[in-house]
Amino acid sequence: MARLDPHSYNDSSQPEVAHLDWHAVVDFATHRLACEARLTFGRPVSGALDLDTRELEIESVLGSDGEPVPYQLHEAEAILGARLRLELPAGTEAVRIRYRTSREASALKWLTPLDAKPFLFSQCQAIHARSVVPIQDTPRIRIRYRAELTVPKELRGLMAAALVRRDESPGDGGGAVEVWEMPQPIPPYLFAFAVGELASRELGPRSRVWAEPAVLERAAWEFAEVDQMLTTAEGLFGAYDWDRFDLLVMPQAFPYGGMENPRLTFLTPTLIAGDRSLVSVVAHELAHSWTGNLVSNASAEHFWLNEGFTVFAERRIVEAIYGADVCALQAALGRRDLDDALRRFEKLPELTKLETRLEGIDPDESFSEVPYEKGYLFLRTIEEAVGRDAFSAFLKRYVSTFRFSAITTADFAALVEEALPGVLAKVGGEEWMHAPGVPANAPAPRSQRLEALERIGARVPTEAEARTFTPTEWQLYLEALPHPAERALVDELDRRFQLTRSTNYEVLVSWLQLAVESGYDPALPRVEEVLGRVGRMKYLKPLYVTLAKGPATRALATRCYNRFRDAYHPIAQQVIESILN
Repeated sequence: MARLDPHSYNDSSQPEVAHLDWHAVVDFATHRLACEARLTFGRPVSGALDLDTRELEIESVLGSDGEPVPYQLHEAEAILGARLRLELPAGTEAVRIRYRTSREASALKWLTPLDAKPFLFSQCQAIHARSVVPIQDTPRIRIRYRAELTVPKELRGLMAAALVRRDESPGDGGGAVEVWEMPQPIPPYLFAFAVGELASRELGPRSRVWAEPAVLERAAWEFAEVDQMLTTAEGLFGAYDWDRFDLLVMPQAFPYGGMENPRLTFLTPTLIAGDRSLVSVVAHELAHSWTGNLVSNASAEHFWLNEGFTVFAERRIVEAIYGADVCALQAALGRRDLDDALRRFEKLPELTKLETRLEGIDPDESFSEVPYEKGYLFLRTIEEAVGRDAFSAFLKRYVSTFRFSAITTADFAALVEEALPGVLAKVGGEEWMHAPGVPANAPAPRSQRLEALERIGARVPTEAEARTFTPTEWQLYLEALPHPAERALVDELDRRFQLTRSTNYEVLVSWLQLAVESGYDPALPRVEEVLGRVGRMKYLKPLYVTLAKGPATRALATRCYNRFRDAYHPIAQQVIESILN
């Protein structure tokens, strides 16, 4: 019939996979997985089946009767990878595909440091699951799965699923087999696992934190309040449907702040600031348990439904726990990030719409703050038009109506019209969803703390003022200063507040951008240190952009990338290379 997702070979007329049984042997020596995937359909099927793959070495395809199934692995396309077409005989209930992943699998990062145990982790969003499993790699089609992961016995595997058992057999060559089950249906981008030297601490009745032993105690203290967040979120959005909310603190190479894998959220170690000042990222990943994991976007063209709703839900959690002033500060910072994204896409206004057209565009390349912050502002505009009580009721109805499904912007609009008649016309919904930029009726955050920041302006804050600053206020202050700033101002800021030595990466990176642009050379060694320690794209990207655009610092950008490239995730490598080239 039709390909409904521009980033998948899936055809809506073909059978849909309902369940995955996955067996994988982790081989750190070759940086490959030896796998078997059993794909089960909800009923007997026949005919063509197109699966998404990327650099998979297909060894065999067998039907449920054990007989070979005809297949063709097509030439790879630049964004989509290679179509694997199966010709299913009549009455096929399942197929078994044996294959090996590539050393360059885009979803996998293998870490083999000389002075530590090896580590492997996956990152399947947006369209990288196909480099690990031959699957219909579109959020339109949800799967349940059962997995057997064979790992070195001295290491621990984890999956975003429920552990069934771990078996260690002395006759298996030193491996341990871990069996996992995901009873709730998930979109493929939430398929996730990690292998390393890992230990855990309980945080509450439904949550624990996992980390490498050297990090565990600090992580357990940093995230001790997660159970309070979970209870608060349930009060706002309804029952938590994923049984557990465990956290895994990743190695530095992890490219994102967090990844909302159900049952096992992945978190960057840069959140461990020592003062719990960055735990709102956990609130964001927790909010995804309702907006994104329960209700998913049907394709990357409707990504704002995942992220705009989640920013809205995150700030409701933050407001409930930390107060309206903190929420307003974060909203102000989000608006500033959105304005930066709008400037970056000035020549690509199509990418500043909420509903986008991404045929021929890699979703990693189109990624920005637009779906997050413009989506949030759209929902806030509706909330202001109908009132908080009415919008809170709509939010719960939205989650219950579309629970465990994937939707489009049109589906969202239809439910709004049914539940809140006339509000889309009242707030200019068509412009919000389908026009570039941000409409003039976008709400602006308001709070006494924001007004106090505005009064400081471009002068150096007094000791008394700075003593009350949260990290978000430092960011807002630093980013509001002229870029470049007067050298005397930069000198005084660092002398009085030791910003170059900050351990809060949000503050530190905002400061380092300002320092580099202002020609403050004493900050350059710290820039190089951060680029060598951190793999989070939120920090790598602005630092490399700032270095690359300065004639005096461009060589440092190239030198740092050549030195640290192998420590970065493939997704981060792609982004940085686009900056430097």
